Amino acid sequence: MKIEEVINKFLEYILKELNYSIKTYENYQRDLRDYSIFINSHKIDYLKIKKVEVLAYLKFLDELKYSNTTISRHLSSIRTFYNYLVDIKLVDTNVFRRVKNPKVEKKLPNYLNIIEIEEILESIKENTSEEIRDKCIFELLYATGIRASEASNIKLKDIDRTTYSIRVLGKGSKERIVYFGELAEDLLIKYLQVRKEFLIDEECEYLFINKVGSKLSRESIGQIINKIISNSSIKHKISPHVLRHTFATHLLDNGADLRSVQELLGHENLRTTEIYTHVSNDRLRAAYLKYHPNKKRQ
Repeated sequence: MKIEEVINKFLEYILKELNYSIKTYENYQRDLRDYSIFINSHKIDYLKIKKVEVLAYLKFLDELKYSNTTISRHLSSIRTFYNYLVDIKLVDTNVFRRVKNPKVEKKLPNYLNIIEIEEILESIKENTSEEIRDKCIFELLYATGIRASEASNIKLKDIDRTTYSIRVLGKGSKERIVYFGELAEDLLIKYLQVRKEFLIDEECEYLFINKVGSKLSRESIGQIINKIISNSSIKHKISPHVLRHTFATHLLDNGADLRSVQELLGHENLRTTEIYTHVSNDRLRAAYLKYHPNKKRQ
């Protein structure tokens, strides 16, 4: 079977079976396209690829002037692809499991402070049903730390207002429970009261809907956040993911333990969550250097 055929089946699998986001799907598609170009141009049997050919592939990526971050993503995509090949018994072992990713310098996530969050919320009017919906989206993203794709897929039945919780479907179709506070509850109540104004003919099972009564997409939620920020006093670019970073940073700053934040974010690996401790540590160091009277050596 040609590699292009298997890649197409794999992409269909991660989209429909594993419920990966469109953005993740497109990344896999792009990375595996590069890999198939290499395989075909070098006349390599992808089912019997050897270590020397893997090294040649790494050199191929380097010659494309890709950054270490991009090369790491390519390797992760191919590693997942070969795990799939093992599962469907096209190969016995995943040769890419033994290939180390190049060292990547981690960038600290961008986030908002609590004053900025309050300023943005105050800038959102509640004169129309659309404004109430948008304010509810902003607060819920910050209050729960969920991704835009996860917010898009929330159904009415997923919300439990007695426990202030929402059942969320995350990456790989993994469910988790997230929680929200009183401000999000108040905005949710207001939105649910006007939500019927968006409906055309029949009820929609999804929480956030557009003017024609259909589910809001991840992209639409991103556009709503951009619109909110453009109408506020905040000058730097803010995405839904920045609200996720803000949620995690604020929890850790206020004493939450790392494991709890990991579960709330839906991270499989604790090391993914640990980057937020660097943010908190940097803040502590900056506060020390600014305020401690004996910070300088005499």
